[in-house]
Amino acid sequence: MRAIALLAAAAAAFAQTPPPAKSAPPRRPAVVAPALPDYSELRFPDLKPIASPAMETVALPNGMRLLLLENHELPLIDGTVLVGTGSALDPPEKLGTADAMLEVMMQGGTVARPGEQLSRRFQNLGAEVSGQLGETLLSISFSGLKDNADELLETLKDGLLTPEFAQDRLELVKTRLRNGIAHRNDDGAAIAQRELVTAIFGKRSPYGAQMEYANVDRINRGDLVAFHDRYFFPQNVTLALDGDFDPARMKEKVLALFGDWKSTQTASPTFPSAADAGSPGRYLAVKKDLAVAFFDAGEVSTQQLDKDNPALDILAGILGGGPHGRLTQLFRGNVDSVEVSSDPGFGHAGLFRVSGTVINPFLTPKVLRSLYDELNRVRVEQVSEEELKTAKATALNRLVFAYDNQLSLMPRLAEYRYFNFPADYSQQYQQALAAVTRADVLRVAREHLDPSKMTTIVVGNPTAFEVPLETLGGAVSTIDLTIAPPKEETGAGDAASRSRGRALLLRAQQAMGGSDKLAAVTDYTQDLSYRFAAGSGGAQAKMTERWISPTYLRQDTTQATGGKISVYCDGKIGWVATDQNSDALTGVQLQQVQSDIFRTLFTLILSDRTPSRKLNALDDRTVEIGDTDGHVAKLVFDPATGLLKDVLYSVSTASGPVSVLQSYSDYRSVAGIQIPFQATIDLSGKRFQDLTVNSMRMNTGLKVADLEKRP
Repeated sequence: MRAIALLAAAAAAFAQTPPPAKSAPPRRPAVVAPALPDYSELRFPDLKPIASPAMETVALPNGMRLLLLENHELPLIDGTVLVGTGSALDPPEKLGTADAMLEVMMQGGTVARPGEQLSRRFQNLGAEVSGQLGETLLSISFSGLKDNADELLETLKDGLLTPEFAQDRLELVKTRLRNGIAHRNDDGAAIAQRELVTAIFGKRSPYGAQMEYANVDRINRGDLVAFHDRYFFPQNVTLALDGDFDPARMKEKVLALFGDWKSTQTASPTFPSAADAGSPGRYLAVKKDLAVAFFDAGEVSTQQLDKDNPALDILAGILGGGPHGRLTQLFRGNVDSVEVSSDPGFGHAGLFRVSGTVINPFLTPKVLRSLYDELNRVRVEQVSEEELKTAKATALNRLVFAYDNQLSLMPRLAEYRYFNFPADYSQQYQQALAAVTRADVLRVAREHLDPSKMTTIVVGNPTAFEVPLETLGGAVSTIDLTIAPPKEETGAGDAASRSRGRALLLRAQQAMGGSDKLAAVTDYTQDLSYRFAAGSGGAQAKMTERWISPTYLRQDTTQATGGKISVYCDGKIGWVATDQNSDALTGVQLQQVQSDIFRTLFTLILSDRTPSRKLNALDDRTVEIGDTDGHVAKLVFDPATGLLKDVLYSVSTASGPVSVLQSYSDYRSVAGIQIPFQATIDLSGKRFQDLTVNSMRMNTGLKVADLEKRP
């Protein structure tokens, strides 16, 4: 009992005694963050002078120039091919020739690697290849692994020296060019920029000329071949290589590869000057559907090596260099996308331009007045020291960082060599930028900017302006944005061209069985089946086509659904009938059938015997044929067999003309005449239809009455 009592007493005492206090952790001294300096107190080291890497220049015995820049940073080889030509050397009546030539050369294959084989070869080598066309320079850039350098250079040579200039690829390019024309007025800012260049340099200058449908339609494969032969010769080509290679060994490889290239030409013509051929002034392009207004103002400026370029660069930065630019501040909240640029030209005069988008078109006249006032102010008052400092820092940083990445440096250096810049041009320009003073900016503003002589383009709805643009002083000319509709035409050609055309047709006639046999065909009946491409629905149908010389045609089509359509035409009039009704053949349908009659195989191949048809050889495999009704077709013959390979033409549709490529294959003998039993049809570069001839019968004694009879 006592023990229990003692335990009870001890428990009670423990309950009444508080537990010992835990010791508090030691206090740590408070951490006080150091005061951050004000951003204006930040100091950065001065920019280092630009250091251009050592580049070796080699002149090959054939006149080709080789530039070598050793760089072992990555296991790559990069290169640029520079060719002394550009869009400024387009034939005036065939604007777009250089563009089409470059694209078809890049994508159309070569003699040894036709079609897409060239592109696939580059892909298999893991190489990237691209082309770029300027007004005074054409360049082709490539990049690949150094282990594939030999194969890459060999493939490059094949593409440069022996392009195939495939007709089907040319038609795709021409479709792209036509689409560009059709949509050139979709973007108001693009209109303003384009029309500014046209107004300043003039429509007859290659720097201000505007491509039209007629220009594109006149371009043929022979033009691409001629353009390539004229400008792709060793003395006019520079090959610049940068990468992980030994320069001495690379020099030997290039010499062995290109040493047998002996093509010669006279020196390339001098690029046209950008003389005063334009019409400066104020212009308005009316676009009533716009909720904003676009403006673009500018005047002729300097060439790339002009001593005033550094100060003009700084001036452009002060006026429009980012959020702190004068015009950006002046127009804040009223004008978007303010841009001021000094773009010296390579080989010709450049432009100094100011552009922007007026958010509320009501303010357009006020914005332009403020623009002219500010440009006048910078011509009479020196800019502030702070403005100069900020603009110079921006320009110098941009220049230095452009030289910071050696992978992108070689094309720039090669271009400088092409235009015969001094070897230390970059260093000179850096020093000149750093030396620009406020007085220099004032001087170039006075000498190169004059709002009273500037050309101004406004694109917008003039009814939304507060006051007419004429209140700014002087006349305002209206720009006609109408796009001349496409009108296919047949080149007349000279006597030699017509003679070559007849020779190509004669060879095709002989390849098909002989001219007399073809001329003896007075009628035919062919049964064929066709399938539309998946993108065009994938449907199938069968057709019986009957023809009587020279212009009677009937087509009876049975669709997969069982429905029937019959079409008849005598060359002038006709009818179309279905299971339900019959109507006269008119409009687009009549034009399509008349086009089919014009392209009937026998009469097409015998066009040299038809007085009303004109023919003109476009190159050594292509004949253009047209008639007095305006039908035009280009016939492309297989150079190996002489047989017809492709027919290119345009066809009328409800939405306008569409370019067509019809390709023939699987020739078989029918009564001693070679007839194609397979054909494909592409519309605007996309597969539309595949046709198969199931049977062909000729000279069966068809009567016109048989064709005229309606179902």
